[in-house]
Amino acid sequence: MSASLSPARTRAALRSSARISAELLLVLVGTAVVLWLLGRMWPIVWPLVIGLLLTTLTWPVARFLRRHGWPPALAASVVTVLFLAVAAGAVALIAVPVASQSGELTDGVVAGIERVREWAAGPPLNIGDDQITTALDSATDRLQSSVGSLVTTLATGVGTVVNGVVTAVLSLFLMFFFLKDGPRFLPWLARQLPGRLAVDVPAVAERGWDTLGAFVRSQAAVGLLDAVLIGIGLWVLDVPLVLPLAVLTFVCAFVPIIGALFAGFVAVLIALVSNGLTDALIVLAIIVVVQQLEGNVFQPMIQSRGLGLHAAVVLLAVTLGGSLAGIVGSLLAVPAAALIAVVWNYVREQLSEPPHDPVGVPGPGHGTDPEPAAAPLAT
Repeated sequence: MSASLSPARTRAALRSSARISAELLLVLVGTAVVLWLLGRMWPIVWPLVIGLLLTTLTWPVARFLRRHGWPPALAASVVTVLFLAVAAGAVALIAVPVASQSGELTDGVVAGIERVREWAAGPPLNIGDDQITTALDSATDRLQSSVGSLVTTLATGVGTVVNGVVTAVLSLFLMFFFLKDGPRFLPWLARQLPGRLAVDVPAVAERGWDTLGAFVRSQAAVGLLDAVLIGIGLWVLDVPLVLPLAVLTFVCAFVPIIGALFAGFVAVLIALVSNGLTDALIVLAIIVVVQQLEGNVFQPMIQSRGLGLHAAVVLLAVTLGGSLAGIVGSLLAVPAAALIAVVWNYVREQLSEPPHDPVGVPGPGHGTDPEPAAAPLAT
């Protein structure tokens, strides 16, 4: 005979389920409100995020100078100037060799187009010159009929470039102030917050800062690994502009998806116009293999080790961020997941029960409210 359900236990289970569902609904509503506010304040939040990431990249140099007696303003100024010099040097390292070989590359592009046309004219495509001319005329007519949309697209592109320049300038200024006054922020924040928040918030902020530093270092390590492997492949194939292409690969590694596609496209194009179709296909194969190793092996392993996240969590975070917010979401997905893990781990530490000794005697402070430990604030 089967046991009947207990009405009291059933009502209690339903009440617990309803209470938990209501609490989860409130958490989701609060999260949606926070995300909406971030979206409304994005013109300010985005430069702030970039400034923080740049600060984590340059802070070790500024800290070294400050520990050797440099004034904070002078150390921040020197590091900012050095960062600008390195960025300008990277651009020059890419642009100068390309400009010096622009004539050769142009001739190669023309020759490459001619080879493609000759290949298309033969079997199995058998595309004649008249068909190519017809296709070009059709493309010209379509281009002329869409002048209005092109003007709109051009205006949008110009606006995007202007917004990018403003964001870059604002991020540099924020980086300077973070380098100069950053160590005083946590003590100031602790003085502004009441009660336990004066301990918890600065402690979480310091752990989050360490996590952002680990993210930037791991991303730089992945970019350096990509640049070395792809650079060796280009050098073995005797492709010109190896060093600029390696630098471009390293820089583009900080921009997920689009950066890798752009750097790979440039490398394949240069290999095509200088070495021919066979070497271009080999370069394409090298880039595909390296990118697959980066996305599925190197990046999850390095970032999971540096950020304390499992490799599967890193992959899922990048996928979710890309589907929600595109390139920006892919860029911020991993540090956002790491910061969420920092908050979660800290909350778990605070909610954990005090340890007991082996014989069952409560540990020190059991049954009383222990004094919170002082957070290691930056000085």
